[in-house]
Amino acid sequence: MTQQRIVTLLTDFGLRDVYVGVMKGVITQCCLRQIASINPQLQVIDLTHQIPPQDIAAGRFALLNAYSYFPPNTVHVAVVDPGVGSKRRGVAIQFPGGFLVGADNGIFSGVLSVAPAVAAVELTNPKYWRTAHPSKTFHGRDIFAPVGAHLASGVKLEELGNAIAVDSLVQLSLPDVVVTETTIQGCIQYIDGFGNLITNIPEKELNSKLGFIKIKEHNIPYFQTYSDVAVGELLALVGSHGWLEIAVNSGSAKDKLQVAVGDNVILISNTYQ
Repeated sequence: MTQQRIVTLLTDFGLRDVYVGVMKGVITQCCLRQIASINPQLQVIDLTHQIPPQDIAAGRFALLNAYSYFPPNTVHVAVVDPGVGSKRRGVAIQFPGGFLVGADNGIFSGVLSVAPAVAAVELTNPKYWRTAHPSKTFHGRDIFAPVGAHLASGVKLEELGNAIAVDSLVQLSLPDVVVTETTIQGCIQYIDGFGNLITNIPEKELNSKLGFIKIKEHNIPYFQTYSDVAVGELLALVGSHGWLEIAVNSGSAKDKLQVAVGDNVILISNTYQ
């Protein structure tokens, strides 16, 4: 039985315009041109197209928290690319879970921090592009979508371009989580559509430090579920993604606290005197 292949798409394009549909059309065209040699069961799955415009950090977080739910050899095409048309590299990366395709701007650094790259190439072979003369403003259509389709169809990574050192890939790093006997210091790394403030403090660091989170002048208690507090009240908890977050029961922590990605948070242990 032919193995089912998957291409995922993550962009900041939104759904108002035709950009996402056009990328899918290009993927379909690639399949039709090579129907004798590719997997006819290729699937395209939308991760999200609602990444805030040009927000590479948000794209990094979303991809980090989605990739592990897909089978081996999945190809993840991510296009959050404020440097499109510049000298920034287009890359394809092999890692233990499959492949990553997009701009070398740090969007893949979250995935690669937990599943390090095996090999990487710069996308220099126009044979696998939609056109040898790509648009200066839409590499998602002209380069990344067709490369993703070819990879998912069995084209070897090394055919796509020149090999590059995996340690040369751009890193988009967050401030380190600092753990002491009584505190854990971190920051907000992402704000989701509900206004939940997702920190870079992973559940594994919590242990018994389940007192409260301090952000600006607010001391926010830790609970297990949103409904453990009254509607409109703040709380801290571990979300389904495995990170400590700040939320409001049936509301938006972002609106209530007026904070932003990168703002510092401190988890203070309930044993702290």
